[in-house]
Amino acid sequence: MAGGLFTLGRVRGVERPALLVEFPSQRGRTFLLDGGANADCRPSFLLQFAAMGLAYAEASGVPGPKVGLLSIGEEEGKGNALVLEAYPLLKEALGPRFYGNVEGRDIFLGTAEVVVTDGFTGNVALKLAEGEARVLFSWIKEALTSSPWARLGALLARGALRRVKERVDPAQYGAMPLLGVEGAVFIGHGSADALAVKNALLRAKALVEAGLMERVRQGLAALYV
Repeated sequence: MAGGLFTLGRVRGVERPALLVEFPSQRGRTFLLDGGANADCRPSFLLQFAAMGLAYAEASGVPGPKVGLLSIGEEEGKGNALVLEAYPLLKEALGPRFYGNVEGRDIFLGTAEVVVTDGFTGNVALKLAEGEARVLFSWIKEALTSSPWARLGALLARGALRRVKERVDPAQYGAMPLLGVEGAVFIGHGSADALAVKNALLRAKALVEAGLMERVRQGLAALYV
């Protein structure tokens, strides 16, 4: 993030850039900001994250995306100080594009296409999902090799299991975009393999061609009209 800021600078209207994390969901994809760039946030940061997340979702081909505010309950009055202060800002600025509060489970249900939170909470959610997926697949592998009949079933279901694994494989997404800097910046994992690097380049190319940066600028400018 420091490299992106010092080299490219911030987009006008952005106080802090954010990492966008893409999760598979029952309805397609959920885009969460911030994934870890800003451990402590102000309410205005979350509003800017929402505008950038909407721009990214639209550039990715998601029709009519809505924003959810990550909290401990769906009710408007639930949440910590940051959530309680951010809620009215999002509601006023985004209007019908603001879904309201969402909970952790809603990330995978796809309740709202864009979910905003502080980078501390977002990174915890990301690492929890990564760890849970790894453990679940180890349990499935253990169950499918527990007996000759189970191994036969695994052989018959190999194609379906491969498709599920690909759907949750971070390499399919390649890298996380850093939104809010004046340029297309994608941050890969330190252990990224050749597939992840290839997909990161393809994703960056597609988003640049879809006008991501101009969409981000327009979305942020609309907040201050």
